[in-house]
Amino acid sequence: MSTASTAPERKGPKRKRPDAAGATKIDIGPLDGFVAFHLRMAQETALRAFMASAHRPDFKPGHFAALMVIRLNPDLSQIEVCRAIGRDKSTLSPLIRELERNGLILRGHSATDRRTVTLRLSPKGEATLGPLFKQAEAHDRRLDAIVGKAKPELIALLKKITAALS
Repeated sequence: MSTASTAPERKGPKRKRPDAAGATKIDIGPLDGFVAFHLRMAQETALRAFMASAHRPDFKPGHFAALMVIRLNPDLSQIEVCRAIGRDKSTLSPLIRELERNGLILRGHSATDRRTVTLRLSPKGEATLGPLFKQAEAHDRRLDAIVGKAKPELIALLKKITAALS
């Protein structure tokens, strides 16, 4: 019994011609119609642009968001930070260790449950976050210029995706 595949057939090593900018146009097939593919491409591109404009190539995705959430909510647990920025524990744990190793956050114990580790910004973290926030605002203004008046609708759609798939 043969099973039919719905994936497109693989094309041979046919070379595409460069576009007007000199870049080779690559066939991405059905990916071009996938929302998730374009979400990832936009996120990756926006993060690279932010890291370049902030002159912080050492900052990885999630650093700024984690620092901001920890600053605004001192003494959150690591799990609460995970939930707030949409990361899972396996990816947040190394990020938190790195922020602590770089002296940007401090770990403590919850006043109500000594088993719970809480997080807060260190003085170095506070000093680092200020300029990063200004860079994030400038970067967001760049994105605002790109999406224009559709920003509220775009944010609403992104939140709808997050809520529906959570």
